[in-house]
This record gives sequence, C-alpha cells and structure tokens, in this order.
Amino acid sequence: MAAPSNIDWKQSENAREHRTNSYSGTELVVRRGQGFSITMGSPPAATGVIFTVDRGSTAAMQAKTRVDFGVSSAPSRDSWSAVQISGSSAFSITSPANAAIGRYRLGIKSGSGVSVLGTFVLLFNPWLPEDEVFMPDNAHRQEYVLSEFGVLFVGSTNRISQVGWNYGQFQHEILDICLFILDRSLSYRKDPTADLRRRNDPKYIGRVLSAMVNSNDDNGVLQGNWSGNYAGGESPSSWTGSVDILRKWKSSGFRPVRYGQCWVFAGVLNTVLRCLGIPSRTISNFNSAHDTDMSLTIDVYYDAEGNPLNIASDSVWNFHVWNEGWFARSDLGATYHGWQILDATPQERSSGIFQCGPASLTAIKEGDVDLVYDCPFVFGEVNADRVTWLYDTRTGEKKLIYSETKSIGQNTSTKTVGSYARQDVTGDYKYPEGSAKEREVFRKARGKLNLDIISATSARLPEAGKPISGKFKLESPPEVGKDVSLVLQLTNLASEVRKLTANMTAWSIIYTGKPIREVWKNTLNVDLGPQEEKSFPIKISYAEYQQHLTTDNMLRATALCQLEEGQDTVVERDITLDNPSIAIKVLGQAKVGQATKVEANFTNPLDEELKECLLQVEGSDLLAEKLKLKVPPLKAKQSSQMHFEVSPSKSGTKQLLVNFSCDKFQDIKAFETVTVAPN
Repeated sequence: MAAPSNIDWKQSENAREHRTNSYSGTELVVRRGQGFSITMGSPPAATGVIFTVDRGSTAAMQAKTRVDFGVSSAPSRDSWSAVQISGSSAFSITSPANAAIGRYRLGIKSGSGVSVLGTFVLLFNPWLPEDEVFMPDNAHRQEYVLSEFGVLFVGSTNRISQVGWNYGQFQHEILDICLFILDRSLSYRKDPTADLRRRNDPKYIGRVLSAMVNSNDDNGVLQGNWSGNYAGGESPSSWTGSVDILRKWKSSGFRPVRYGQCWVFAGVLNTVLRCLGIPSRTISNFNSAHDTDMSLTIDVYYDAEGNPLNIASDSVWNFHVWNEGWFARSDLGATYHGWQILDATPQERSSGIFQCGPASLTAIKEGDVDLVYDCPFVFGEVNADRVTWLYDTRTGEKKLIYSETKSIGQNTSTKTVGSYARQDVTGDYKYPEGSAKEREVFRKARGKLNLDIISATSARLPEAGKPISGKFKLESPPEVGKDVSLVLQLTNLASEVRKLTANMTAWSIIYTGKPIREVWKNTLNVDLGPQEEKSFPIKISYAEYQQHLTTDNMLRATALCQLEEGQDTVVERDITLDNPSIAIKVLGQAKVGQATKVEANFTNPLDEELKECLLQVEGSDLLAEKLKLKVPPLKAKQSSQMHFEVSPSKSGTKQLLVNFSCDKFQDIKAFETVTVAPN
C-alpha cells in the first residue's frame, strides 16, 4: 500500500489545542493523553487501517516501543487509538495519558510493511488530570510550564539579590537538544529499550536529567568549576540564560560547556524540564549545608587566630540553587505527590553517579529520610545542625565552641507566580526553627538514619550559658571599589568583668563558603564590665581586598573571642559587596519585525580607568543569538551610553538581559521586561 499523499498535520490547530504553539520549527509537538488531528489527501478506507507509532531504531513490538492500533469508534484512555472524523478524511490520534515522551514516527501498516507518514514529538501534559504531572491551577501552569524567563535569588541570607535568567525552552533547537540529552544519558547507552520504556515516568526523566545537566559521569551539558580559575571557558557568573549553553553543547559535538555553578545547573535543568512538559521552578536555599557524611551535623573549624580552616569535608554554602519538579509519586503514595526536589549540581554520588532526586518535598518536611531519592542529603541542606570547633593546627586537637540548630536553611526562596517578587518557601521545607515540632522531626530523621540522638557533635551550649555575645554590623551598604566599614559589637552577658582577646580576620570567599585569601587581620584586647556592650569600628580598605575578591564579591569577617576563663566564642559575618549598577532603557515601542533601539548606561565609580569592557545581551524572541559588544575604556568617574538594537520575532512579554564586565568589575547584570506589540 502506497503512503497516503498530502498529509496535513494541522500544525496551527493542533499546537493551539495542545498549548505547544510557542515551540519553534515545523514539526508537530503535542501533549500526551490528548487527541491530535491529521488529514490525508488520499486516505485509505477506515476499515482495516492499522496505524503505527514507533520510536527510533530500537522500535519493536516486543520492546513496547512500537505500537500498532486500528481505527475505533472512540478514543481509548489506556492505549493508542485513532478515530476517523465522520464524513471526512481526517483522523484524531490519541496517546494514553502515561505514554512515553519523545519523538515518534507515525505510519500506516500494510502487507508490504509500514508507510511512514512523518514524525511528531510527544510531551508530558500538565493540563490533563490523568497525567502524573497534572497541575490544577492555570496561573501555576502559565508560570511553571509556559514562562520562558524568570529570576534566580543569590547572595547571602542578610543580602539577597536577584538575577534574571532566560530559560528559552521554546527557542530554536532547544526541544531537539532536550531530546538529545535523553538519548545521550548513561541509561540509554546501557539499555536503549529499557530507557525508552521508562520515559513515560516523570520520576525517571527527572533523575536522568539531574545527572545529564552536569558532565561528571556522562559528558553531560555543563562542567562545574568552583576554583576561581575559569581559563578555557566562561566564568559561571557570566551566563544569563540556558539557550546559549544548550546550543554550545550541541554545536561542540556534545562536549561539556565550561563552566557552571549551582544556579547555572538549576537554570539549565529548569529549561529542560519545562521544555518536556514537567512543571518546574528554581529554589534558592541560604546558609545551605553540604553534609558529606549524612550525619545531619555540619562541622566548621577555626584556628586560634580566627582563620576559617578548610579541613572538613562538610561546608555551609552562602546559597545553593536547585529545582523542584511537580509530579505524582506513585511509588510512595498520594501523601508525597506535588513538588519534588531535583538537583543537577554535582555534589555527592547517588547510586554511583552525580545525580540527586526526586526527593519529595513533603518527605523532607516530615523527616521521612528513608524514602527515595536522596532525602537525607536534601534534609541536611535545609535542617542540619551546625557545630563550631577550635582546631589546634600543631597538635590536631579540637575543642567544641558551640553547636546551634537554627542557622542552616534560611530564607528558602523562589519566584512568586506572576511577578518578580521573592516568595519565601522555608515553611514548605521545615517547621519553624526552634519549635517542638521541628526538633521532633529532626530527631525522627536521625533515628531513621540510625544516628545517635545525643552525640558529641550534637551537644549544645545553651545561649544563656555563653559569657559573651557578639555581632558584626555594617555601617553602610558595601560596594565594590569602596572601603568596607564594619562595627564589632561585643556584649558581656555575665555579672562579672570579662577580659578577652579578639583575633579578627577577613577573607575573600566563594559562595560555597570556601575561603580563598586573607585580606585583613587585627587583634583586640577587651575588658568588658558586667552586662557592658562595647563597639569597635573596623575598616577593610579597597586596596586590601581588590586583588583577591572573587566573582562572587564576598568577604567573611570573623572574630574568635578567647576569654581568660577559657570559654571561646566566634562572631562571623558574610559580606556581599554590591557591584555598581547598569541601567537599560528601551527607546520606543518594540514591535514584531522592527528594529528597536536600546540604551545601556553605566558610570565608572572608581578613580581609575576601566579596561577590557564587554557588554553581552540576550533575550528570547528579541535576539536570535547572544550579542557581544566591545566597549571603549572608561575613564575615572566617566559615564558610558552603550547602544544596540533588538529585532523582536514574537509579540508578548519578553525579558531583555545584559551583562557588563571589565578589568575591575565582573558580571554586572540587569534585566528589563519588554512588551512587544504585533506588527
């Protein structure tokens, strides 16, 4: 039987019905469990027609990657089906709600074989109640499936800032690249047939993607780098979106793109999840624990001079960004449906490779750390106890200073639906810190991990038992290029005089908390009367820190206060320095198909010239690819107006992102929402 001629895939009609009209390209993209129509110019008689769908070279009936189905009177819920639309040459093809996602060939079977009609791509369907990724709220679907841009929250718990991110899941090539990611996974290479069968399961897809977005085991998309040396690639902080990264991965022959850090991994994973139809969002956790031994305690060490020591495998990151995907947990039961944590940042191995999740958000809050996948690690990130030690570098002896329960996992944040505001979701991850319920859950989690409830590292000195307390206060918002002015406040909590020595240091750090270089130190000898408070001004000059500041713009000030009586305390503050700002202004109304001028304004705040200036610009549907503009050197205190054009290809709300770098400032970012009118 010859292939029917003049196949009409009803591209615009089907795309509209399936909410896939934003995908670029000419191939039909549809969602599972929902019918799509095709018309054949010379259709065979419906009686005896057998349609086929198959996926790739491994397609075979016995492998369940090829399915044959005839024409029926009504669509089936449980299997592929075809219904001829009465009195026409049109057929409606429907997949089951649990069909595997991916690219399919549609054909018609005859005695001589199969005549291929063409290909289409099948995605998860958050609009369908029978689909495991069903999301009932339409505003949430608009945000977590259809929105191509957003913001990520970074910084430190006392200085949270936001950066724009271009997800761009509907842009040219991105859907193809997302399917390539699945086809290059270890699971597919090991057993293609088994992998294809399991692509119906969002749990499986999410876990595979959490492994493939990093490159550690499988030549995946992004290579991580936290060294501070980014030679041979791009600094992680230079990226403003996923599209450029995914295209680079493909165009390089699938060699890992250099380099990524947590928010970059999370941004890319968010793109891929949304592209394949799994509702997803990014989550930023501040004071995020990296608990390497799953003890639910994080050990932090200082030497006698107050220097932070890098001797523990545990660490506390200023912030860490991961993802949540929305789907049912048929393996765990309805209690655990909803948001599931996925993390593509390579931190610890899970089942032998660097992957993390899906861990049920409900399981984390309730301390059900015995459930799959990777719940102990995620629980530790948001709710471990922190234990501070004084370490004698000569003898190797360590002395417990104090342990506390409330600092890990603060201001856990995501973008608010429909706005750029920060939504605090800490309460979704744990009960209020210090509450009886929170401690009960913590003990439950330790019990499930067979950890002693009371151990040397979980012993606590009560706050009232501390002889002194202290804190660092900022005199003014810290800015790169200016001196940092701090005040150390020390308070005697006892009713007798205390004498102490405060050994103070300031280090440049990266956002994972790793100390890089000492930039300042000093020592104070202090007498404090009963209940007396004293303040000591501190200045860390620009000259002292400028050569050692990383692209994270972070310093850590520490005061190790040693009392004559022998009790010690540590005062610590992480300081995020602000870059100068850059402003974007769209000059006139943006319209589809018309060049629109944009102006970026930047003023050099320093008393020296800025060199090696570069402006990078991107925005889905505003620019076909990232724009890179070299900018002339900028004299001291001089302002620069940089001009470029965007040419919108689609109407609607878009996001324009800029990133300015020079020899003195790295990755100054800004974004602007642009409303594009139809032509």
